[in-house]
Amino acid sequence: MKAITYSRSADSFKVSSLPVPELQSDYDVLVKVKAVALNPVDTKVHAWHTRVVDMDDHFVGGLDVSGEITAIGPMVTDWAVGDPVLYHGNRYRKYGGFAEFAIHDSRTLIQHPNVAAELAAATPCAGWTAFRALTEKLNIHKSDSLFISGASGGVGSFAVQLADNFGVNTIIATCSESNREFVEDLGATDVLDYTQQNVIAEVMTLTDGKGVHTALDCVGGDNDIICASVLGFEGAMCDLVRTVRPEQYPDAFAKGLSFHQLSLGSGHEHGEVGRNTLVRVGEVFSQLLSNGQIRVPELSTLSFDDIPEALIQMRNQRTVGKQVALF
Repeated sequence: MKAITYSRSADSFKVSSLPVPELQSDYDVLVKVKAVALNPVDTKVHAWHTRVVDMDDHFVGGLDVSGEITAIGPMVTDWAVGDPVLYHGNRYRKYGGFAEFAIHDSRTLIQHPNVAAELAAATPCAGWTAFRALTEKLNIHKSDSLFISGASGGVGSFAVQLADNFGVNTIIATCSESNREFVEDLGATDVLDYTQQNVIAEVMTLTDGKGVHTALDCVGGDNDIICASVLGFEGAMCDLVRTVRPEQYPDAFAKGLSFHQLSLGSGHEHGEVGRNTLVRVGEVFSQLLSNGQIRVPELSTLSFDDIPEALIQMRNQRTVGKQVALF
């Protein structure tokens, strides 16, 4: 089969030919890949490769997969050969979706939503993360204001739509000036150019000095400090990129602030409870997608052979919207 393999020594991706992988556990399924999304985490294997068991130059990444089951393990009872499925993969396993066939744990599969393969594949990493962050961490349905750092990327673009759907009155988002119209079209009430404006000062002006109720960091770096700084009294922040560091946030204790973190894929490593977080959010988000309540903005498709170069470009620069490879 054709596959995109990662070389640890060269820190590079290339098109390779590999045998179709065999099932690795009794709960595994073999999936014929129809579409696979490219995500920033897919590009950063150089940063987390030490967690992969027996990593070699045959490692295949690719987390967000739309496909069809072609073989099942002896303990798989809820799925059958021929079932169309969608999943967010475990980045510490070797046989991901950048290949004609992939291996996945059946216990975190969901039924494929009633949309095209490329639309479905574009949603798990970014869309499911945004949904869990807003609903399970920030209780967005109780908030009337949200600040999003990095609203033009995959997670941010879904977060803006979700907040708008939940009726959040004030959605303040950051992006570059070139993406302003894109983010406004998603539902942001106010868009700030992080390259030209004092974001903290602007948010305080927009909120009459009160700050926002909730904030979401989709970027990393020091954006957690910005998110915490724009929170009002007893506000809450969720960070999706780095570990929170409350000791560096101004007046964090005096303002009674709360801080959360979310790593979607960690659900694979924490037993049934962890696996259920993936299934639960996948089913709810896919229903929104099937109903047309959420759209995949700025979706671009590419060929299988274009994946290596696209991954390197994604690692080196911020991207707008979603990229999906079709088979």
